[in-house]
Amino acid sequence: MSKTQSSRRTRRDFLKNTGQVAAASALVSVATPHVHAGEDNTIQVALIGCGGRGTGAVVNALKVKQGPIKLVAMADVFEHRLQLSLNSLKNYGDKIDVPQDRQFIGFDGYQKAMDCLKPGDIAIFTTPLVFRWVHFGYAVQKGLNVFMEKPLTADGPTSRRMLDLAEQSVANNLKVGVGLMSRHQRTLQQLAQRVHDGEIGDVVMMRAYRMTGPVGSCFSPKWPGDPSELLWQIQRFHSFIWASGGSFNDFMIHVVDHCCWMKDAWPVKAQALGGRHFRGDSVDQNFDSYSVEYTFADGAKLIADGRCIAGCEPIYKSYAHGTKGSAVVSKHGDCGQPSSIYSGQSPESSKKTWESVVPQGENNPYDNEWNDLVNAIRSDQPFNEAVRGVKASVTSSLGRKAAHSGQEITFDEMLNSEEEYAPDADKWTMDSPPPVKSDENGKYPIPMPGLIGAREYEA
Repeated sequence: MSKTQSSRRTRRDFLKNTGQVAAASALVSVATPHVHAGEDNTIQVALIGCGGRGTGAVVNALKVKQGPIKLVAMADVFEHRLQLSLNSLKNYGDKIDVPQDRQFIGFDGYQKAMDCLKPGDIAIFTTPLVFRWVHFGYAVQKGLNVFMEKPLTADGPTSRRMLDLAEQSVANNLKVGVGLMSRHQRTLQQLAQRVHDGEIGDVVMMRAYRMTGPVGSCFSPKWPGDPSELLWQIQRFHSFIWASGGSFNDFMIHVVDHCCWMKDAWPVKAQALGGRHFRGDSVDQNFDSYSVEYTFADGAKLIADGRCIAGCEPIYKSYAHGTKGSAVVSKHGDCGQPSSIYSGQSPESSKKTWESVVPQGENNPYDNEWNDLVNAIRSDQPFNEAVRGVKASVTSSLGRKAAHSGQEITFDEMLNSEEEYAPDADKWTMDSPPPVKSDENGKYPIPMPGLIGAREYEA
């Protein structure tokens, strides 16, 4: 598969391909011998990207119920980050076996770490999303199962590239998990089944909110001059569209994704607004607030509101409204339980008709997604979330770009856009320049809705 491949895909083709991938997965699992991880039944794991989310993913992996798992290799571009992660995992004893010669620093570390694995083992990708297609491509080549953190993409070219790799991974009977853990929250699974069965009627409106104070590295001061500008931008990845898709993608994708799950569809277009407010010398590329109106093929709407401003009313939950009633999808956070259904359009206790129940021992969606992935590996059952992960990423990017450009944009236009924000990421070294460079005042190009057409910023 050529990196420059850019065959045009429509949303209809995209949805059609998802069904084909699922069907192919079912067929491949019957026709292909089980790929396992060694005669001792231990699945080996390599961690690529040793920040907090990567370390957390390893912890979730080591807690799985289905047989032994061992961390055997780690890679990052920052030595201190790798060492902090490794030190925090020391209490897991012999489940951690990462000697000095299996600790890799540099942009090529992902290859060296995955070279320590055998076909059927698991590679974990928790770097900024810009590297996702690079790492996933090597994993497919090596015959490795994968767990990769969301979002997967920030632009059209990498989305199409990831979709092609996803199809290859299914054809090769690889199991792929994506860190959209709401899909593994058992209470949301219960609600989705009821909504899809028509319990609240036709879904006509959804509301998703993540309105909190500043999070992570979403706002950044000027580059201090050390480390290199590229490495500093990687450290501050929430601040840059090329690295994370920006704050809207990274922070809103969970609530957007699980609302689309409830609707059992992806939007056809979006229009949006947002702005930057009283931020002094911050140089990041984000808006502080976003309000996105997604429209589905049947005219139904999803309103997704995001805010990163201290001192404002915090709202972090989601709702679905149908012709026969409504539902609280997430009571709090990305997928907070319990979910509930109401006979009217307001979540009043007197109108509650159902509330979810957490199965014993399955109340943590981060653990659930790992148990589901490893169970599929050990039992050789179809399990591949890559295509859906790309769709969720395209959807969040669609909302972000609509706000940044001030234009109504279709799903197809987002998917088929030729703008790639970090070309040649597979060729980077420690001396490479960053995809966006600061000006003489230390500032980076920011979105200017209405001034530069459908583009997000002037390069």
